[in-house]
Amino acid sequence: MLEFMPIVLFAVICIVLMFGFPVALSLAGTALLFAGMGLGLEAMGIDANFDGGYLAALPNRLYGIMTNQTLLAVPLFVLMGVLLEKSKVAETLLDAMALLFGAMRGGLGISVTLVGMLMAASTGIVGATVVTMGLMSLPTMLKRGYSTSLATGTICATGTLGQIIPPSIALVLLGDVLSSAYQQAQLDMGIFSPKTVSVGDLFMGALVPGLILVVMYMLYVAFIAWLRPSMAPAADRQELMEELGHTSGIGMLLLKGLVPPVVLIVAVLGSILSGFATPTEASSVGAFGALVLALAYRQLDWATLKDVLRSTTHVTTMVFLILIGAALFSLVFRAYGGEHMVTELFEGMPGGVVGATIIVMLVIFLLGFILDFIEITFVVVPIVGPILLAMGLDPIWLGIMIAINLQTSFLTPPFGFALFYLRGVAPPSVPTSAIYRGVIPFILMQLGMLLMLTFFPQLATWLPTQFS
Repeated sequence: MLEFMPIVLFAVICIVLMFGFPVALSLAGTALLFAGMGLGLEAMGIDANFDGGYLAALPNRLYGIMTNQTLLAVPLFVLMGVLLEKSKVAETLLDAMALLFGAMRGGLGISVTLVGMLMAASTGIVGATVVTMGLMSLPTMLKRGYSTSLATGTICATGTLGQIIPPSIALVLLGDVLSSAYQQAQLDMGIFSPKTVSVGDLFMGALVPGLILVVMYMLYVAFIAWLRPSMAPAADRQELMEELGHTSGIGMLLLKGLVPPVVLIVAVLGSILSGFATPTEASSVGAFGALVLALAYRQLDWATLKDVLRSTTHVTTMVFLILIGAALFSLVFRAYGGEHMVTELFEGMPGGVVGATIIVMLVIFLLGFILDFIEITFVVVPIVGPILLAMGLDPIWLGIMIAINLQTSFLTPPFGFALFYLRGVAPPSVPTSAIYRGVIPFILMQLGMLLMLTFFPQLATWLPTQFS
């Protein structure tokens, strides 16, 4: 039984999390409990296969977290996203896009997809994007006669784009973890001058797949509008303008709503892709630019600023507390020999690296039902990442596959997080079954994207090689 302690530890963590306990405390508390058990058994002369020396590395791990320059981008990107949300930039942007495309069949759905993409790029948090888009766009789409399933499916799917559209917090965290895993894999293979993979590389790798998904979503909405016009009817532009309360004309609204956030996102992403700035430096530019936009729109008063800073601090402390708990869990897992167990399991698996990759993707997909991307990134990826990378997988390709896999998991009934977020803000007249039906075509598109990446990995790896 004691030789299976790593599996028991992982299973107990999942059970504790399903009971709804705070993630960071669950990770740290369970790890400490198992560490105490291992040390106690060793003290009694019972071989628990526990190497307590791993715990001595905890102070260095915590110091490394505190001094990690890459992770400094997290609070700044969060601040940028919250500022854009609170300053009603997204609301103005949605109005502008609705007026631009609303007069065509499926136009509101296309508008929601485009605005959701820009929101995803600015916030990078699935819950925030789904809730914001649900509150802003769902009532308008339903009022204009859109099919309930099409409207809710489009909002949920575009909300999950925050996993893959750069600059995304999910990619920042995943890039940092994969960088460490890649270096560890190379050292395990005897390469003592290891190459590195940066967050910027992951941003570039995610750009093409992310944009392909956006185009697929828009083509789907346009196809449904053409096939069944009653599901996505056109709106009268004049009526829509009066309903939204804009009388200054569509050109002025587009100039006010579309240009500033697009310029901001292009500046942030362009500075990273061109190598002019690191993700951390670019995140500071984004946060400052969002602050300027909020002031320009006259949406930033003292109360709003306090609310923005409070939200930013809340998300940032959550991320770093989870990272600390995950670091402790990882050390205890390795102290019980969990890393060697996983390595032996993968090496003995039929199909080699292909079989191991399929199993890891399936496990991550299922864990996405009960864990958020932060927990999976900090707990699961450090365990399986070095092993898969040592088997020859490209770190950028693996990172993009994990991101899209989680994106699909968050959208899949009955446990997808995006479905719960939208259910929480949708009117009671919207049945849950309609939300479930609506996301199925988008799930199929995301699975198709995973297959495309499997057979054409250049979709993720080509752009980073051009800028390397």
